[in-house]
Amino acid sequence: MIRIVSIMLIPLFFTLPVYAQQPAAHDSITELSAVTVSADSPRDRMMQSAYNRQMIEGRWVEQNLAGSLMQSLESLPGIQAASIGAGQSRPAIRGLGFNRMIVAEDGVKHEGQPWGEEHGLEIDQFTIEAVEIIKGAGALRYGSDAIGGVINVRHGKAPLRNVEAKVNLTARSVNESLGMAAQIAGRRRRFWYRATMTLVDYADTQVQADSVQYYSYYIRLRDRRLRNTAGKEQNAGLALGYEDGTFRTTFLMTNVHAENGFFANAHGLEVRLSSIDYDRSRRDIDLPYHSVNHLKISNHTEWQSGNWRLEAHAAYQQNGRDEYAEPVSHGYMPIPPNALERHFRKETYSAGAELTYLWGDRHALHAGVEAERQQNRRGGWGFIIPDFKTTASGLYAMDRILLSNDLILTAGARFDRIDTRIEPYRDWYKTPLADGDSVYQQRAAQLRRTFTCITASAGVNYRLKSWTLKANVGKSFRAPIPKELGADGVNYSLFRYEKGAEELSPEESYQLDAGIHWSNGRIECMVEPYWNYFPNYIYLNPTSDYREGLQLYTHTQSRVFRWGLEATVDGRLSDKIRIALTGEYVHARQLSGDKEGYSLPFSPPAEATLRLQYIPQTAWTGDDGFIALHYRIVGRQYAIVPPEKPTDGYHTLALAAGRSFRWGRQQLRITLRVENLLNATYFDHTSYYRLLDIPEPGRSMSLMIGWQF
Repeated sequence: MIRIVSIMLIPLFFTLPVYAQQPAAHDSITELSAVTVSADSPRDRMMQSAYNRQMIEGRWVEQNLAGSLMQSLESLPGIQAASIGAGQSRPAIRGLGFNRMIVAEDGVKHEGQPWGEEHGLEIDQFTIEAVEIIKGAGALRYGSDAIGGVINVRHGKAPLRNVEAKVNLTARSVNESLGMAAQIAGRRRRFWYRATMTLVDYADTQVQADSVQYYSYYIRLRDRRLRNTAGKEQNAGLALGYEDGTFRTTFLMTNVHAENGFFANAHGLEVRLSSIDYDRSRRDIDLPYHSVNHLKISNHTEWQSGNWRLEAHAAYQQNGRDEYAEPVSHGYMPIPPNALERHFRKETYSAGAELTYLWGDRHALHAGVEAERQQNRRGGWGFIIPDFKTTASGLYAMDRILLSNDLILTAGARFDRIDTRIEPYRDWYKTPLADGDSVYQQRAAQLRRTFTCITASAGVNYRLKSWTLKANVGKSFRAPIPKELGADGVNYSLFRYEKGAEELSPEESYQLDAGIHWSNGRIECMVEPYWNYFPNYIYLNPTSDYREGLQLYTHTQSRVFRWGLEATVDGRLSDKIRIALTGEYVHARQLSGDKEGYSLPFSPPAEATLRLQYIPQTAWTGDDGFIALHYRIVGRQYAIVPPEKPTDGYHTLALAAGRSFRWGRQQLRITLRVENLLNATYFDHTSYYRLLDIPEPGRSMSLMIGWQF
């Protein structure tokens, strides 16, 4: 039905008239001088920061809306989404993901469960106003874990009218997804509010295969669907704010709740013995599945007086995660008493402040402090990571020196201290010993590790006629997370045994990022090369040993060198036609250890995308109507780390169209997208399902209808 409606609506986009009317005047709003404008040109953006930084508006996210936030951002050069079916994904920047990059909301680091490949982000993409992307190390300002970069999600600004509302309806064919996102906001003088609600329900994902083969087991798929991959989301948020000319503060409370099934044939292969009829419905959620609830309460405050500016934030986050599976005995473990395989409750308290002083016309001095405390408690009959507590604090200072309008220097340093405490754990069942006795086997010992590090960076921005050049050199670090230190159990989702290493040292990175931009007003060219050297890169290494009948993976360290680049050519052939060509490449090589000479696991292949956009801009097509064609070429990836499998290259074609209809202050916007238009069969090397030999979805159509009033 979605496909039929989508095809019927495409011709209507550019044949219906638009009735436009100037909106009524509203009270003027005074903005703080340091607010970043997201509509700046790439040339101006390159002079604002020594980092490779990009701002994405919420409208762009809506036009490229996919199953999750990261799938929507994946078309940007240097951004990858490790997809988990059609409804979830994990982010990566330049091939560095998981705990090597930070996802933040309004400057506050998002704290979910970082240990599982099948764990997506608990962020509602329908409430986003803008997304700030920093490619390359952002550790100076954001601290540990920002070696690869930062994705900072910004929620809505203060509303301008007394009352305004927005409703988005979405549908997607690949998993029969249906969604609704509603928002109402308003202001009275200096006070304002915003309330949001999102509901999404989707069925089992459809892929381009009648069957898959996993660990020598032949699995037939009914109607080409991954059984038990349905899910639903129920999200809500409330923001309250106050602002005047020099002061603003925002209190934000969000709650994201999701339930998702795991592909039943891959979760330990229990489906072979299960009595559950997984094919009776596309939309039900059977065992195994997980339930996730992420509650966040935060405050963001800004104050400015003369040359002084203070920005502060504080947040409380509670991430609850329950994973359910059929009670099945494994190894020496008897049949569990219930279906709760794992339970995690993670609580995080964080606060930070940054003070900026404009010293004359030359210097912008920044000094900041951050602190975070988190605690994670486990439960259930399955074990993989122990209980832990982590306390982190950091201090930083930097200076932005304006030598001239065309030459800017930046330098800074940071000190971090991270204290991790792991609590002991023993099995709830006994394991027999060789002498005939039996014990409650200890999987995690009591452990306390403290990590300290000083990091620094320096950068330069230079503009000469049509050229803009930038470079940033620095050192960053990342403390080992509790999973890397204390994991000792079966990861059923990947059918392997994972073991931590207590002796791991902090991961360090020495990096150089550069940017070259040229423009003549009609054509813009940008190249962003980078280099990374890790003396002690941490990764999960597959071994030839086995535990409890499964292959053993251990966390280990090795020296690693990485380099790569992103390139963009963006041209305006006319006022109505725009063409862009983007490309990216990453090369990684291990210089020591068991896998010396190999690449790194899940290194993204080279790829290029050609985008052609037509913007009619006539009375019949509206002032923002568009038709866009995206042609993506992805190279083969044979640089693997066994037991990874090489992945052949592929190419896909996508089509998008959209326009708005306006009646006074009301606006109706319709956006259509067709992914994989040619219905190609291919594997995504960085996808979670690549490990299971499952191809990506075929042709998928999505429809979004937004009404703003």
